[in-house]
Amino acid sequence: MHEKLNYKGWPNCIRWYNEKIELIATTDVGPRILHFGFINKQNFFYVSDEDAGRTKDKEWRIYGGHRLWHAPEEIPRTYFPDNDPVVFDIQNEVLKLTQPKESTTGIVKEIEICFESELRVKILHRLYNHSSRVHALSPWAISAMAEGGRAIIPQEPYGAGNDYLLPARPLVLWQYAQMEDPRWHWGNEFILARQDPAFSSEQKIGLLNKQGWAAYLLHEEIFIKKFSWIPEAKYPDFNSNNEIYINQHFLEIETLAPELNIMPGKFVEHVEYWELATSADENEIAERINYWIANVL
Repeated sequence: MHEKLNYKGWPNCIRWYNEKIELIATTDVGPRILHFGFINKQNFFYVSDEDAGRTKDKEWRIYGGHRLWHAPEEIPRTYFPDNDPVVFDIQNEVLKLTQPKESTTGIVKEIEICFESELRVKILHRLYNHSSRVHALSPWAISAMAEGGRAIIPQEPYGAGNDYLLPARPLVLWQYAQMEDPRWHWGNEFILARQDPAFSSEQKIGLLNKQGWAAYLLHEEIFIKKFSWIPEAKYPDFNSNNEIYINQHFLEIETLAPELNIMPGKFVEHVEYWELATSADENEIAERINYWIANVL
């Protein structure tokens, strides 16, 4: 089901919902998904009060919510402004949001949204190459999460393999990452990342997440993001398919597809599945996350 509404000052937004969960995407800028959560409950996404309702700016703005970029990060390519209206289409219970072609790269960004169950949404990201040259890029899906929550990233299972001589996976640090920062907890089973408005410094890590999920706990509700890992693929940023960024206002859970050569006239895709749960749900993932948080924090 869907309806049009004004959200945070953007007049042309689409509320996409079922009996349990809802999301709101704007067509005034983007593509951007600005809201995701249980119906009439909290928004898991951060939305910038300063940027809310703005359009037609010449420079890129954070806005908030969920967005699609292309990696590796590079100025000015990555920061092409998504400040203009997007084309939207609704067919067969699928909402498609398509950005105008980037004048600098010839890339067109597109997001498709559909419900897979009462508590699961499929988010399909595409990068089209409408230029005359080959682009070596990776679709990069970024969710800016609301303040005050905790991200949970699985470690590789201890003792799962027989070869103890080889590393389990890479862990990548940005130049401004500080491992002793109290917002991080480096556990044996999970890495925890806490968003705290009291800290103004930035943090960022990347990793090869073979388990294919990351989660965000916010006020007794859990957002779980699922994504793929392709063993033979090459990922950006020293082979990271999952990245976490923290600042004073929000925390980003980022996933990346393999880096591929996108030929002229072709496209690449990257899929995420979003699920919601409460601390009372009896599914295995929620139980493990809640147990760990209750015993660590």
